Amino acid sequence: MKIYVGNLAYSTTSEDLRELCEGYGEVTSADVISDRDSGRSKGFGFVEMTEEEATKKAIEGLNGSELQGRTITVNEAKPRESRPRSDSRGGGYGGGGGRRY
Repeated sequence: MKIYVGNLAYSTTSEDLRELCEGYGEVTSADVISDRDSGRSKGFGFVEMTEEEATKKAIEGLNGSELQGRTITVNEAKPRESRPRSDSRGGGYGGGGGRRY
């Protein structure tokens, strides 16, 4: 089960997230998400744990707690919503959005 951890300090590392959650059970992965252009943290991350019960305890125990001077949000990660492809294309000439006759 995967959990979302938000409102992280920009200095928080993936290893910090791993250590934070290991007190509740075995951590499979821990990743702070960073901007692909700048490499700077986006202030949130995801942790995956092996056992569902441990994951639930981590969510209950960590949500609203403090990490590096910030009150963090911890909850079950929701699947990313897919965006309609038409939103990613520009309008006007060459946008490919209109029908051709």
